[in-house]
Amino acid sequence: MAENPAAKAVVLLSGGMDSAVCLYTAQAMGFSVYAISFRYGQRHHSELQAAEELARSLPVAAHLLFDLSAEAFAGSALTDSIAVPKTLAGEGIPVTYVPARNTVFLSVALAWAESMAAKDLFIGVNAVDYSGYPDCRPAFIAAFEQLANLATKEGGYRIHAPLQHLSKAEIVRRGIELGVDFSRTRSCYDPDAQGRGCGGCAACQLRLSGFAEAGMVDPLPYRGMSRATGNAL
Repeated sequence: MAENPAAKAVVLLSGGMDSAVCLYTAQAMGFSVYAISFRYGQRHHSELQAAEELARSLPVAAHLLFDLSAEAFAGSALTDSIAVPKTLAGEGIPVTYVPARNTVFLSVALAWAESMAAKDLFIGVNAVDYSGYPDCRPAFIAAFEQLANLATKEGGYRIHAPLQHLSKAEIVRRGIELGVDFSRTRSCYDPDAQGRGCGGCAACQLRLSGFAEAGMVDPLPYRGMSRATGNAL
């Protein structure tokens, strides 16, 4: 629980399932939640619409949509005209990695937190069922917390990564326990114009397998797939 029921926390909210569970976790811990989302030139902008819906439905104390230059995040399949792989990540860092994304996001979130005397930041990174991104590793979270306490006027900051050691199935179960409406979330790296998931990218595969392992049905539509089974039509 939060030390003070009125304590503020800044939560990174992408609109994906992990960030939604992270958002609800912060609220369940007793924090007054300030959500922050980023527009950075991502092709899967349906996640931002989902983030707005999640923030309204909770509701949160404030939701900030922060604009960043897309040019600063070039070279990723999520921002450039690079094909999104339809497989799970293999060896090495996949082309869906966005350069220094979590470092930049946490830095902006830290600035917002310091400006309003919030000492807690939440991020939904995962080091179990993830795509090999270096800025999702526990060592990165620990290092950024140390940086935050060196770089600010008063220090005393805590970087919470409550999903860090959970599988996707465990994240689904925790979300259900917290009352997360997963139909409001979006995860696909390559959705169609209607926001339907492709079913083949790493984000879709991990999400679908998480729901299946948890014994639940993903409420999202996928193009060319049966929602109930996750099988091709």
